[in-house]
Amino acid sequence: MTLANLDEEMAITPNLLDYEMSYATFDWSAIRAELAGLPGGAGLNIAYEAVDRHALGAKRDHTAFRFLDKDGNAADITYAELKQQTDCFANVLEGLGIAKGDRVFTLTGRLPALYIAALGILKRRAVFCPLFSAFGPEPIFQRMEKGQARLLITTEQLYETKVKLLRDRLPHLETILIVDRLEHGDQGIYALPLLMAAASDQYTIGPTDPETMAVLHFTSGTTGMPKGAIHVHQAVLHHYMTARYALDLHPDDIFWCTADPGWVTGTSYGIIAPLLHGVTAIVDEAEFNARRWYQILEDYGVTVWYTAPTAIRRLMRLEFDPTEEYDLSQLRFIASVGEPLNPEAVVWGREVLKRTIHDNWWQTETGGIRHHDRQLRRAASEARLDGPAVARH
Repeated sequence: MTLANLDEEMAITPNLLDYEMSYATFDWSAIRAELAGLPGGAGLNIAYEAVDRHALGAKRDHTAFRFLDKDGNAADITYAELKQQTDCFANVLEGLGIAKGDRVFTLTGRLPALYIAALGILKRRAVFCPLFSAFGPEPIFQRMEKGQARLLITTEQLYETKVKLLRDRLPHLETILIVDRLEHGDQGIYALPLLMAAASDQYTIGPTDPETMAVLHFTSGTTGMPKGAIHVHQAVLHHYMTARYALDLHPDDIFWCTADPGWVTGTSYGIIAPLLHGVTAIVDEAEFNARRWYQILEDYGVTVWYTAPTAIRRLMRLEFDPTEEYDLSQLRFIASVGEPLNPEAVVWGREVLKRTIHDNWWQTETGGIRHHDRQLRRAASEARLDGPAVARH
């Protein structure tokens, strides 16, 4: 198989087939017209577009998330079920006095409760503020103090080891929801399962101006103190469009973004973007394990895989050919983000996986993909990033 036809072997026509034509005819109003908007012209809400729009339509019984626990057990949740659970969580927040604009932080691993909470927070029009669970106490404090956290969702272990000693230093923090506790505590500590069981599964999203603050992400802080980046509900247009053109999502795709929601990729493209397109998103609780990853790609028929160059390089070091041990025939599109994709990785993808790895670039401040590689040159060393319409409007 030659380099020229590696990507042509897949039967599905790419969404961005003619870049120049797409660029010439691109119009943000056309993208907006593909989304529903809140009923009665009440604005634009990310969670409504990601969940309710599908739950109230033909996709209601389609799997939204397939959650894999550390033991590899799978649990599916449909769009209709996701609407019910996120409605419950929005009602929990309302019962606790959380209002529009309040900052709600999360500190967990890739657990179902995190994904349900994120969307419930957006429904409540509060601000979703995700934290990476591997952070130590001081990075957690810096972000929660700067973000004026009012409520935190976390696990028993993470609370005891990383948050408990910070309470006196966080005057805005009133409430802690523990996702794996079955009894309420004192000092504003609640067992989330009990609150969810008592909450109504019907919630009406309030009017949401497109410029309403939706997500507060913090930069990694590599050049100083972490800085907060505000993303508004209108960013849903950017997520929707880039998932179509930069990640080539189609309606029947099985999508796997390996990023943690504690970082912007894991939120924009691990939670929001795949749901906007009504596809099934894989979420793996476990940390990197090469054979586990290949098994997931095979067992669940992943068609679009979004990962990081570091992970790709770790896979490259293995002393076996994955295509001889695993069936990766369903894998149609691979994309990478987070750091430069070195030429050796590009060559490895083509020679071993028989797929082009499409690099893209963006950052916390942009909230979504700004440039993506749409055509790698034959010599990997000549590879460059070409920007889609999102970078030229």
